[in-house]
Amino acid sequence: MKKITYLLMLLLVCSWSYGQILTFDFAGNVGDEASVISNSNDAGLTSSAITRGSGLSANNNANSFNSQDWALTNIANAVTGDNYVEFTVTPNSGYEFDITSINIDFYRSATGVRGLALRSSIDSYTSNIDTEKVVLDNTNLQSFSFTVSQLNNTSAVTYRIYGWSEATGGSGRFESGGNDIEVNGTVGIFSSCTGVTTWDGTSWDNGVPALATDVAVIDGAYTTNATDGSFSACSLIVTSTGSLTIENSYYVEVVNNVDVNAGGTILVQPEGAFIQNNDSGTVTNNGTIQVAKDTAPLNNWYEYTYWSSPVSNATVNLALSDSDSDRRYTFNASQFNDALAETGNNNVFVAGQDDIDDEGDDWQWVNGISTMTPGVGYAATHSEIAYVFPGVPYRYTFEGTFNNGIVNVPVDRNDATTSDFNWNFIGNPYPSAIEVAAFMTQNMYDGTTNPSGTLDGAIYFWSHNTDLDAATNGEEAFNFTTSDYAIKNGASSTAGGDGLAPNDFIPSGQGFFVNFSDSRPTNSGTVVFNNAMRSLSLFPDNSQFFKGNNSKKDSQNDANKLWLDLTSDNGVFNQISIAYVNGATNGDDGAFYDAHKIVAPTTYAALYSKIENSNLKYAIQGRNFNSINVDEVIQLGFSTIIDVPTIYTLSIANLQGDYLTNNTVYLKDNLENKLHNLSDSDYTFTSEVGEFNERFEIVFDASALSIEDNSSESNELSIVELEGDKVQFSTSGSTIKSVAIFDLLGRQLYDLKGTSASETYALSNLKSSIFIAKIELSNGTVITKKAIKQ
Repeated sequence: MKKITYLLMLLLVCSWSYGQILTFDFAGNVGDEASVISNSNDAGLTSSAITRGSGLSANNNANSFNSQDWALTNIANAVTGDNYVEFTVTPNSGYEFDITSINIDFYRSATGVRGLALRSSIDSYTSNIDTEKVVLDNTNLQSFSFTVSQLNNTSAVTYRIYGWSEATGGSGRFESGGNDIEVNGTVGIFSSCTGVTTWDGTSWDNGVPALATDVAVIDGAYTTNATDGSFSACSLIVTSTGSLTIENSYYVEVVNNVDVNAGGTILVQPEGAFIQNNDSGTVTNNGTIQVAKDTAPLNNWYEYTYWSSPVSNATVNLALSDSDSDRRYTFNASQFNDALAETGNNNVFVAGQDDIDDEGDDWQWVNGISTMTPGVGYAATHSEIAYVFPGVPYRYTFEGTFNNGIVNVPVDRNDATTSDFNWNFIGNPYPSAIEVAAFMTQNMYDGTTNPSGTLDGAIYFWSHNTDLDAATNGEEAFNFTTSDYAIKNGASSTAGGDGLAPNDFIPSGQGFFVNFSDSRPTNSGTVVFNNAMRSLSLFPDNSQFFKGNNSKKDSQNDANKLWLDLTSDNGVFNQISIAYVNGATNGDDGAFYDAHKIVAPTTYAALYSKIENSNLKYAIQGRNFNSINVDEVIQLGFSTIIDVPTIYTLSIANLQGDYLTNNTVYLKDNLENKLHNLSDSDYTFTSEVGEFNERFEIVFDASALSIEDNSSESNELSIVELEGDKVQFSTSGSTIKSVAIFDLLGRQLYDLKGTSASETYALSNLKSSIFIAKIELSNGTVITKKAIKQ
């Protein structure tokens, strides 16, 4: 049969396939119509096989065509009833189609069918699509072309071919030597696209594509760079001769669908971004799509990187090809249970938490032939064989089909122990960064406004710095310290081991930990990713990948935020942040504002902040936006297990906001009775092993000096030693609210409560020595005073 092809110019549809879009060929076996349809030539359509109405029956005339015959009998000179053959065309999700013509080859017997008619379900088969086609010769093969003008079909359409004759008993058949029915037209991507512009390797034929209207067709090599930059389009087609490379710091944005033809390629470089806006948009990949990602500089092959695949159908072996096949893991949150703390990776346990699973079955090895699940986190080290150059990044390439739209990831909480973290290991599933705030808005649990949420509001990124150590708790003989995690929440962020503080975005390919909320009534749920988290307004930050090597401020630049670093001469690095932001109070508001610090018993040294009436340690503390003033006091905590002479340094890493940039930040050392101008210089100190929650404070009032300068308040307080290890504390009138007793190493020995102006306590733990008493009065005054116990 001579094939007739129609080219329909794009007017209302973003077409990527045109001409012959479906063919049907009768195989010649009586009654097997369900098997005779040829495969669709177009991924945007699904079509049924040919079926017949009950008024027709199969018949084989055994003529020279030796074909399957369709007997169109008992048609009484009219196109009625069930004397038809039919097929259905259904657009796949996100597609629509136009039909411009249907061509039919038909053979009439000597006394057979006189003509054919074509109708469709669009008007319930009530009228012919085109004029009836009349058979002119008695026995010759006839080729018919029905002109069809059915555009923008977004749902299934059924087409019926009726036969009619001048007398009863007429018959005819479709030929078997070629295509018996050809459906011509276009398949498109959403009718919202109304124009087309094609890149031929040098220029756009109709100008740079417009976001709302244009299909961008890449029919040559296109690289986003300073000359041919980022672009946005309604939909995207990469032809068999096209290639699209998205360089670092550039993007391509597509509203709806993407089609990569066989031979076509898309490559997204590590800090480039491919953004799709429509959750219903599809990605059809018959060519090659790749997303390249770089690790941070690796100082040793065994340093872990946390991954998440930005493409579907990527196997672990191919995507993580340069990783150690014995060190690829996912995390089973339902198995994480931390009721005991090991005392030094020595199989000796005490009650408490060390942030390590007691049973050691939370991290689970991944077989290399398995497919990476979108939205799931994967941890892997580099292969020792592939590790050649220390201190450089290594590139991994994810090949498959872009993940797009809604991605649901199951998360769990193990309630065997209620005082531990509820870790879940997930990851950004897209080839572009997502916004932390949008992610949290979707997924943070709030029993009132977001009861379907599951998370508590903080994100933890692995950012390795401290080397392996045999004394660090974990599931191996040598382990990393959990204090190296970088943290991001709604108030601020803190740097991890590499000194990089997370910004407002989670880059593509990045795996990270989240904490299942203890407040959620049920212990299982779903984390949801969607395209609203990755719109162009959130671009460009796809550059930060943990570990990382650059630093960016986060949002809320009008807020006052303070970042403090703890370092040492033997490699300690720790960071905390205090943020005065809208929505926070000075109490514990949950992890979205107040993110907990991971301080295991084997953490070398840690800095954290404290909140009144809470025994938790905080990496990020959100405080009332309006509470920062000259009377503000921020309580710091410090712990160390380093038992060799060490010089520690406290310093301001960064600050923002009018108050902090225009006022002096002081560090008050209650042990040394010093008030240090931290805005001018760093503060160095030494410390014994232990945990010190009363030694350091951040203040903004220069008069809040050491004990000697609190003379007026000190004179209101008397400390008298009595018999039997008893000590009496008396004031001139105010009620004593609390008394804390410290030795000269800063170790807190007592935390006592009071209800009157004079209180007597038995302090048997005090030996003959100088001690420090910190007394809080009911009027808010805090008096710190030295005393001697004989």
